[in-house]
Amino acid sequence: MSTEAGKPGMAGPPPPGYPPPGYAPPGYTLPPGYPPPGYGPPPGYGPPPGYGPPPGYPPPPGYGPPPGYPPPGYGYGPPPMPPALKPGVIPLRPLTLSDIFNGAVAYIRANPKATLGFTTIVVVATQLLALVLSVGPLAATGALAQSFSGEEVSTGALIGSSLSSIAGGVATWFTAILLSGMLTVVVGRSVFGAGITIGEAWQRLKGRIWALIGLAVLEGLGIAVAIVVVVGLVFAIGAAVNGTAAVIVGLPLGLALVAGLIYVWVNLAFAPPLIVLERLGVFAAIARSFRLVKNDFWRVFGILLLATIAVQFVAGAVTMPFSLSGQLLLMAASSTAMTLLAFVLLSVGGVIAQIITAPFSAGVAVLLYTDRRIRSEAFDLVLQTGAAYGPASPSDSTDHLWLTRQA
Repeated sequence: MSTEAGKPGMAGPPPPGYPPPGYAPPGYTLPPGYPPPGYGPPPGYGPPPGYGPPPGYPPPPGYGPPPGYPPPGYGYGPPPMPPALKPGVIPLRPLTLSDIFNGAVAYIRANPKATLGFTTIVVVATQLLALVLSVGPLAATGALAQSFSGEEVSTGALIGSSLSSIAGGVATWFTAILLSGMLTVVVGRSVFGAGITIGEAWQRLKGRIWALIGLAVLEGLGIAVAIVVVVGLVFAIGAAVNGTAAVIVGLPLGLALVAGLIYVWVNLAFAPPLIVLERLGVFAAIARSFRLVKNDFWRVFGILLLATIAVQFVAGAVTMPFSLSGQLLLMAASSTAMTLLAFVLLSVGGVIAQIITAPFSAGVAVLLYTDRRIRSEAFDLVLQTGAAYGPASPSDSTDHLWLTRQA
């Protein structure tokens, strides 16, 4: 349509009070780029308020953003990151506390024979050996019944029982080292989703047994020396001055000793995995463990402390009924057979608790070590190369990836 003057605009006369189309004050000129007067829709033009398709109906054809524009509601910013690769029990990225704890449970479920099965064999055999060595000499000589009837036990029987108990403790200590090393191998394979048998785990571990024993001996000697020094110093002060001075000096020394032992415990937490997975020597593993923990001490300490609390809680809940039954039976024992049964009940609770908690503790230590390598060395990129081999690759094809740091 056009106006009477032939110019674009609204047909018909303008509403009352409006100037005619094209009107402008005398001498007025529009800025460059502005349309001429009267251009555009008339006032009030457009759909009535509330107009639109009924609810549930699609918009009319042609409605929406121009071609090439994102759909309505699309926000600005980078697209969401894809989920982390997870070929095994953990995602290959920096781990959270739940990742570590869930992974420590998942690897047990994925390898029940190499974890729970092997742990059961080792723990049961060790506990039986320790029980026989500690109680056997007394039972064989009849001194066990004498000790509960109030009769005096011979010195020879007591010495023999004590030596046997020490031998049982050494056997338990050695099997704990063996168990920890075997479970470390299993966790290392489970990170890539690969299974492993008990025989394969032993083949990979057997060359590292002496290094693990050497580490345990060094730790034991260090703890013993620190305790002897502190206790000896307190007794020396008490003998030279008085008991009050010994207490005043002994309290801060005792607290310092506890803090120092905790510090060493946290910093050496990764030494066993380093010996087994990175094939390091004892002193190299100790130095590297200190380096890995150095910049993240409190996080490592917190996770290890939480794992320890959880393990002790589960172990206490499992052993409590057996411990109470054994103690009651031991108090009422009137024969050697009843006494032996009481000792067996006391041992059963410890066996079950260790079978449940030992694999979990080993899993937390290895996965926390893996997380520290991911955070400090971008080790997740190395692990992803192992995941790229695929499930059809040999189960030992990823073992060398733990050695990347030494390449």
